[in-house]
Amino acid sequence: MAKLPILTAPDPRLKQRANPVDRVDDDIRRLMDDMLETMYVAPGIGLAAPQVGVLKRVIVVDVAREGEEPQPHQLANPELLWVSDEDAGYEEGCLSLPDHYGEVRRPAAIRLRYLDRQNEIRELEAEGILATCIQHEIDHLDGILFVDHMSALKRNMILRKLLKAKKQQALPAYSAAS
Repeated sequence: MAKLPILTAPDPRLKQRANPVDRVDDDIRRLMDDMLETMYVAPGIGLAAPQVGVLKRVIVVDVAREGEEPQPHQLANPELLWVSDEDAGYEEGCLSLPDHYGEVRRPAAIRLRYLDRQNEIRELEAEGILATCIQHEIDHLDGILFVDHMSALKRNMILRKLLKAKKQQALPAYSAAS
């Protein structure tokens, strides 16, 4: 397994729509494993392939709390089949928007279909933080960031801060010898 670099906004690749996976083969399983390792090291509770520069419809999620047994989900081509009428709000963050958070309202419960590691079609029902996390990661597959669910003012403020931070990282270090 390998830790992959995580793209940060406003990288234009994060706004692209990911392509469906034809089948879950060894390459996709390796991607899933690398994404899980990357997510755990970051640390985070979800990661989508576009966040590591791969435009495939693959997500990994593990919302187990610290001290609990890991409960990783590795999903290819996740597709929402049903969402509840009831919404829930969570303070969301994102590995591609480090150190920025905001309240996002999403359906409180979902049912989805996906391909598992063995290329088998599965269905999953989820609620609470697992439902929120899965919806957040599916958004990434469609080029949508959690800030896209916020007001334009708040979204633009966060994106400007991230762009400024990226520019500062790109500047060469000042040296006293210059």
